Amino acid sequence: MCQGLSLRNVGIKLIDIGCKKIIYEDFGEMLFTHFGVSGPTILSGSAHLLHYSNLEEKLAKQQILLQIDLKPALNDEKLDARLLRDFQENKNKQFKNSLGALLPQKIIEVVMIKSKINPEKKVNEITKEERKNLVSAVKQFTLTISGFRDIEEAIITSGGIDTKEINPKTMESKIIKGLFFAGEIIDVDAYTGGFNLQIAYSTGVTAGKS
Repeated sequence: MCQGLSLRNVGIKLIDIGCKKIIYEDFGEMLFTHFGVSGPTILSGSAHLLHYSNLEEKLAKQQILLQIDLKPALNDEKLDARLLRDFQENKNKQFKNSLGALLPQKIIEVVMIKSKINPEKKVNEITKEERKNLVSAVKQFTLTISGFRDIEEAIITSGGIDTKEINPKTMESKIIKGLFFAGEIIDVDAYTGGFNLQIAYSTGVTAGKS
């Protein structure tokens, strides 16, 4: 339903509901794909999630949630006030036709389902309690994480040669003379945003010159 939708300026949280712990939170861009979710904030979050303790067990028990704040610039009270203004302007419309100014079209139907408000209901008939549910659906748009994509689809990988075994000035192995390392063979990885390319370029140049 949301496939292909790109979101900017949203907040995300990865939450372990078993122990009520926030594993990771971020702000920025994400997108809905044919397989789930992706984008800069999701990729960065996956790096943290991958090393989380007892992950497979928690995924199997559906304890890991992705919570998306679609309107992080507005707290609950300000979002409710915004909804009241929008509803006032659309008081004779059905609920399903009243959220176009607030949310991208592709996500409206899902938000309506999560709010449990009848989409055919007139806006002027929506109760305060229903509005509260709608605020929650927008501020805490929640998905259950079931797993990761295959390694063949990875943008960057973790693991490799321990940096303690490499001379950082030359990229030469401290164990085997004349052996140099560069790029992803080294155990270094960073958030998306060009940092991993910079690591590859810098270590490659250093190793080459040495």
